Amino acid sequence: MATNEKVKTQLANRANGQAPTPTPEQTIAAYMKKMAPRFAEVLPKHMDIDRMTRIALTTIRTNPKLLEASVPSLLGAIMQAAQLGLEPGLVGHCYLVPFKNGKTGQTEVQFIIGYKGMIDLARRSGNIESIYAHAVYENDTFEYEYGLHPKLVHKPAMTDRGEFIGAYAVAHFKDGGYQFEFMPKEEIEKRRNRSKTANGGPWVTDYEEMAKKTVVRHMWKYLPISIEIQQAAAQDEVIRKDVTSEPEFVDDVIDISTEIEEQSVEVEGEEAQ
Repeated sequence: MATNEKVKTQLANRANGQAPTPTPEQTIAAYMKKMAPRFAEVLPKHMDIDRMTRIALTTIRTNPKLLEASVPSLLGAIMQAAQLGLEPGLVGHCYLVPFKNGKTGQTEVQFIIGYKGMIDLARRSGNIESIYAHAVYENDTFEYEYGLHPKLVHKPAMTDRGEFIGAYAVAHFKDGGYQFEFMPKEEIEKRRNRSKTANGGPWVTDYEEMAKKTVVRHMWKYLPISIEIQQAAAQDEVIRKDVTSEPEFVDDVIDISTEIEEQSVEVEGEEAQ
């Protein structure tokens, strides 16, 4: 919704014969429309460019911080999603996470594959009958063991499940075989802390989903998956400077959500003095 100041500015521009200044959202929408043919070229056959555009714009509207990021970086993240055939946002296939690049001081966008995205990529291999993951809580009935006769039993508690203690993933192959992996919370946290956006993005908003994704990703090397799919899954937690550049990992990141929290604490402290 336009603010009073924006409306006044637009009216003044019209009075002076000037075109209204486009909002950041309108600017992004215009770029998306212009880049639609290029996105369409890389989309898998099962995806539609109109749907991809709508989902991307909805994701951007629900996270205003994305509007503050560099446009090439944002379009690069959308291109990454398009190439992998993953839908960003609420579906949980992938996330577009704004962060402040510690080297450039500029807000850019990181592409992160979600739990459902990892599952979707695994299924594309054609050799997996089913694949899934579940979170485990302290009051659940849970047993597992490896060795010559692997065993996994999980009965979720019907009421108070207690604290999260870990997650496991199971894959059933079309030849009748299967593979499962369990990862305790301590190990999940170690892997989370290696992430450049450990304190923001989906690790904060969708912790359980990211925990399940972590286990699926760990199990990846044991699955009958093609080189192409393995390479696709490797394009996780990357950024692209623009739609034509190659994905790259970020070495020096200042997470925006963390920065905002720190600034909030400083302001509250100043007010208390």
